[in-house]
Amino acid sequence: MTYPKSRVGRAKQPTGKRSPTAQKKAPQKKAIIKTLHPRNVHQHGYDFDKLVSVMPSLATFVRLNPYGNPSIDFADPQAVKALNAALLLSEYKINAWDIPSGYLCPPVPGRVDYLHYIADLLALKGQIKRGAGIRALDIGTGANGIYPLLGITAYGWQFVASDIDPVSIDNVAYIAKQNPDIAANLQLRLQPNPQAIFSGIIAKNERFDVTMCNPPFHRSLAEASAGTLRKVTNLAKSQQQKHGKTSANLTAAQTHPKLNFGGQKAELWCDGGEKQFLANMINQSKAFGSQVLWFTSLVSKSDNLKPCYQLLKQIHAVEVKTIEMAQGNKVTRILAWSFIPTQLHLQWGQLRG
Repeated sequence: MTYPKSRVGRAKQPTGKRSPTAQKKAPQKKAIIKTLHPRNVHQHGYDFDKLVSVMPSLATFVRLNPYGNPSIDFADPQAVKALNAALLLSEYKINAWDIPSGYLCPPVPGRVDYLHYIADLLALKGQIKRGAGIRALDIGTGANGIYPLLGITAYGWQFVASDIDPVSIDNVAYIAKQNPDIAANLQLRLQPNPQAIFSGIIAKNERFDVTMCNPPFHRSLAEASAGTLRKVTNLAKSQQQKHGKTSANLTAAQTHPKLNFGGQKAELWCDGGEKQFLANMINQSKAFGSQVLWFTSLVSKSDNLKPCYQLLKQIHAVEVKTIEMAQGNKVTRILAWSFIPTQLHLQWGQLRG
């Protein structure tokens, strides 16, 4: 398939042979470091021909980058959303995925990595557990519902997904309705109390193998907006450096980037930010310690781990693990804790009932 060249082209090289000095200064392409989980089907990049074949509308956003490879503008929210929809349809057979305008659009490769590492955490004697025998709870599923959608299609697990936002719950319900296998293994629950995390969601005598969460990590709308603008500005600067552009020949969109990364309040920020949210989650998990084998959460800021460890010690968690996930230049972590004694983990299936 033929794609148009990117509008932001490579800076023209002078004609004729380059001098030895110029040859020495020529930038060398860095080797791509594969850092995704070994079971992650996205570790070799995107096959745009395949993706466009299953979702032709994606072709609108695909351009050749300066190296002659098809790509999209990752600062364009519509392009990212189209790529996500194509990935979910092509690799996971998820139909009709979409999100309302302004809601968080998650990167599929990174999100499915969390699930692969959770599968390793739940494995018994090296055997990955697949099928409806695993019950997972997704805290704050968002309008994208990415964790239950991927967890059900990739591993066949059962999911309960909760959120405080009715629009998010309704959107995930609509997606599930278009995918019978997902609908059969997914329950959606609206959290009536914004201050509660597990109470009002986990029923009496109900048990889960694992809980998952991607907590809001900003402390305010202003901080979230600044962080979003910083991300988009860095993307624009990266394009400028890669393509030899100067401020004089950059487009208005590149010199004045818009806030293209979506996300509602509950998805991006909360009072106290990630640190406070994690503290609330850990404190509230104690009351449900006998009903959940593993509580887990992503932790984006490494400085937030130490207070989590201190708090988990105070409330007598019997096992705590930190799993690092490296994705390109970004490193995030999964914090996992349990109140179930290690010697009882093998019997959890019988205890859970």
